[in-house]
Amino acid sequence: MKNEKGERPSWAPPVLRGERMEAGLRTLELDVRRRLDGLLQGNHLGLVPGPGSEPGEARPYQPGDDVRRMDWAVTARTTSPHIRETVADRELETWLVADVSASLDFGTALCEKRDLVVCATAAVAHLTGGGGNRIGALVSNGAGSITRIPARGGLPHARGLVRKIAETPRAEEGVRGDLAAALEKLRRPPRRRGLAVVISDFLGDTEWQRPLRALGGHHDLIAIEVLDPRDIDLPDVGTVVLADPETGKQREVHASALLRKEFGAAAHAHRQEVAAALRRAGAAHLVLRTDSDWIADMVRFVVARKRRWSGGVA
Repeated sequence: MKNEKGERPSWAPPVLRGERMEAGLRTLELDVRRRLDGLLQGNHLGLVPGPGSEPGEARPYQPGDDVRRMDWAVTARTTSPHIRETVADRELETWLVADVSASLDFGTALCEKRDLVVCATAAVAHLTGGGGNRIGALVSNGAGSITRIPARGGLPHARGLVRKIAETPRAEEGVRGDLAAALEKLRRPPRRRGLAVVISDFLGDTEWQRPLRALGGHHDLIAIEVLDPRDIDLPDVGTVVLADPETGKQREVHASALLRKEFGAAAHAHRQEVAAALRRAGAAHLVLRTDSDWIADMVRFVVARKRRWSGGVA
């Protein structure tokens, strides 16, 4: 997608492959710093202000507050709902689960979904860095292939983590992704309370639901869903060959109006199922698309989340 002059829009993610990776990573870091600075004002636990480990003051419940913070003792005493504020932790440990399986090696707009995984990682590293905070990652590019990057602090480590994910080899054809295994690897052994961020397109089966719920019960949880327009809409292109990147199977189909309608309905139903599963796990849900300004979407998510934690209306 280019503008009328044939140029990529200024908000498009940089190219993060081949000979242009080095320049792309530098550009990505500059873009993240320029557009996300200033969002981390005040105390925080997670990507934005969130619950800490120490109890604080109670205040009246407001629509949008997390019911898990309900203070039942104060509620019973005052006969009106109250929640318990918490004092934010000063040292945060953030763990990323980055899904770069074969289904992420796809894009029909400004970039591949895989590139957005790297972009989201850079943003999370920036938003959680400083103050003694640490960040680590589990990177999965297929069944049984999981790379662990230990949690450490400092800008050089954060840069190295982003680079490691960007340089992760692409999965061989026919290798299925295994998000559930990566989540289980993060869940065990148990780690002290922190922030868990899962970045994936969440396509395919939903066997990841159970380990994700377990993570949500112990950590502040954010799910970043990465999508391409063709994940949810089949265009009117006549006869086309569809391929499953995780099995290698191909099928030639005619994109009739009926097929496109059925494809859209199935895609919509799957996305609804994913959204419901993320809600049940207690995860905040952010959607990034290859055809939209991912940093603007990130900013809106952070601002809305910060407003909810401060007692405002998102």
